[in-house]
Amino acid sequence: MAPANYSRFLRFLQEDLAISKASMAIALRHREQDPGPLPMILWQYGLVTLEQLDRIYDWLETA
Repeated sequence: MAPANYSRFLRFLQEDLAISKASMAIALRHREQDPGPLPMILWQYGLVTLEQLDRIYDWLETA
C-alpha cells in the first residue's frame, strides 16, 4: 500500500471506526513480530468486530 493510502487507511480506522491509538499501537507492534495483514491482526486480537472487519475490507476495495 502506498504511503498516502496507508495514512488514509490509518485515519479511517481511527476516525470512522473509532479504533483507539492504543489499540493501533498494539496491532502495529504485533505486526512487527508476526507480519500479516493489519485488518486480520486487529481482528485476531479482538480490537475490531466482524462488522468492523467487513467495513475495513470494503474500504480497502474502494481505496
